Amino acid sequence: MWQKFSLPSISFPSFILLLVVILLTGCGPGRSSEKIQFTGQAQGTYYAITYFDRAKRNFQPSIDSLLRSFDLTASLWVDTSMINRVNNNEDVVLNDDFLALFRMSQEVSEATNGCFDITVGPLVKAWGFGPGYEPAIGQGTVDSLLPLVGFRNILVRNNRLIKSDPGIKIDFNAIAQGYSVDLISQFLKSKGIGNHIVDIGGEIFAHGAKPGGKPWVVGIEKPSEDQSSVRELEVELPVTDRAVATSGNYRKYYEKDGVRFSHTIDPHTGYPVKHTLLGVTVVADNCACADAYATAFMVMGLNSALQFLNGNKTGLEAYFISSAPDGRLETVMTQGLKESLKEIR
Repeated sequence: MWQKFSLPSISFPSFILLLVVILLTGCGPGRSSEKIQFTGQAQGTYYAITYFDRAKRNFQPSIDSLLRSFDLTASLWVDTSMINRVNNNEDVVLNDDFLALFRMSQEVSEATNGCFDITVGPLVKAWGFGPGYEPAIGQGTVDSLLPLVGFRNILVRNNRLIKSDPGIKIDFNAIAQGYSVDLISQFLKSKGIGNHIVDIGGEIFAHGAKPGGKPWVVGIEKPSEDQSSVRELEVELPVTDRAVATSGNYRKYYEKDGVRFSHTIDPHTGYPVKHTLLGVTVVADNCACADAYATAFMVMGLNSALQFLNGNKTGLEAYFISSAPDGRLETVMTQGLKESLKEIR
């Protein structure tokens, strides 16, 4: 079911890139539709949107407003956001976006036996990956926080979040970006924009096709040895009405006393993951799902993620990059991607 091949050996620790980018070459405007393309900033990263519209409408102001509104629900970096008010134990009536994020998060948590868990927030902060926090590393800290982690310790009742312990804090960061991609795609569909592609920080949803019926093409970047290396694409993936999301330990990490700490925290142990899986790209029907499962697979590690995909009818496709025992890099992919990916030579 899996295709595996090795890449040249590189030294470790190294900065590994597995970045998803959109390939827009060859998608000039059709005879009856104008290509509208713009970029901006959102959620601490970029966004890039391309669509085709006969009326030549520019929806960027509306999309900026929609993204700002979503931050008021799900961003930990906005002090007055709904998620921060919930974490501060205020009596908050949850809106539709919060409820949808919660429902999808709990479904992925249940399916992955807690490898994806939105209550991992206190541990993320303790390890130095939250806003305004410095690392507080130590077994005592981990032991004190683990009782606050567990997706079964929270539920929604009467549109309010109920916690088993007031110290529980939630973190939507591993699903919110993908969800925001879906929001923008839904907005464009509501405006009659049938052919579009939305990219927020490398999380992507492609709807419809380019002029002439050609599918959108997403590129997965070749691993690079360090941050200054020239970026090269490894493979191209045609995408129609599907989402693509990537998670990895090659960009979000910090080093302390010569030790590199991954931003992916295992909710079961309370520690950053330590395994050979460096990055995973997931293809799914919606971007929130792709985003969440990419994080879950990074917690699982390569072998457990492959077993999960082989044993569950999720409809997901995945592309993994890992470190082999001899220091070489290996890629493994599901059968569906094996049939559609095109290697760039």
